Amino acid sequence: MNLDLTPLAWRLAGTPLAAWANDLQRQLDAKIAVGHGDLPRWRRAVDALPDIQPTTIELREAFRLVGQVTDDTREAVRDALFGLSPWRKGPFDVFGVHVDTEWRSDWKWERVAPHLALSGKRILDVGCGNGYYMWRMLGAGADSVVGIDPNWLFFCQFHAMKRYLEELPAWHLPLALEELPARLEGFDTVFSMGVLYHRRSPIDHLLDLKDCLLRGGELVLETLVVEGDEHTALVPEDRYAQMRNVWFLPSVAALECWLRRAGFVEVRCVDVSVTSIEEQRSTDWMRYQSLPDFLDPHDPGKTVEGLPAPTRAVLIARKP
Repeated sequence: MNLDLTPLAWRLAGTPLAAWANDLQRQLDAKIAVGHGDLPRWRRAVDALPDIQPTTIELREAFRLVGQVTDDTREAVRDALFGLSPWRKGPFDVFGVHVDTEWRSDWKWERVAPHLALSGKRILDVGCGNGYYMWRMLGAGADSVVGIDPNWLFFCQFHAMKRYLEELPAWHLPLALEELPARLEGFDTVFSMGVLYHRRSPIDHLLDLKDCLLRGGELVLETLVVEGDEHTALVPEDRYAQMRNVWFLPSVAALECWLRRAGFVEVRCVDVSVTSIEEQRSTDWMRYQSLPDFLDPHDPGKTVEGLPAPTRAVLIARKP
């Protein structure tokens, strides 16, 4: 795994992010020194990936790498990638190996992408997971993408793909949003997809996201919502769809109000979609329980706890 962040520092030289970027190598090295019990095993899986030069790189319509590979080489790719299971976000097609992830993240991207103008933009993806959307952002013309997510498995899954895309300007940092400097104010676009409902203080999260944006920059926010007016927000008493760390599920109208209260303007909802069991499900690459296990078997409109089944909204807002 190539963990040299010098190219990122070069990329951000002369921008408001330059000082931050110059300190990132020290921060990353300190993180790795603490590490995770499974990190050596996951890094070995990444290092086991065979050296292949892609002849075709497709990121705009899908994530697909094409190259001249033998059956044995393809099997080696599969074995290495499978060693990084479970895979949540995707799918990825890597030299004929189809990584059938829990989420059909490509479906969500197809709903969101028509509302975005990412060409030439410097992007931060907060809670980026394994980086699937980061690659699609580059496919949509982004200048560069930095993703942050403290999950080490996701970090290694990103680096499995980065192994074949070393020259592309995408970097995954194993950091939480709270570990970024205050008032960074250096990104044209900030994404927060699937994060807000995990936050005990959603308004603080929105303010932190705004602090990462340049003036005039755009926030792309995706989160769980419920039906209701501007005063409606569901606070699960215990679990939601078997998740313990779900705090606030606002209505779209309430979320729009929260964004305006946090100082955003031009707030608009561009998509609301009920999550289907075709979009989120168990696969060979993610063999744990998934959405079909979290819904009421007699009423798929409710979770097993009797709460409204997952519906997700995408809102876009601008920092004035």
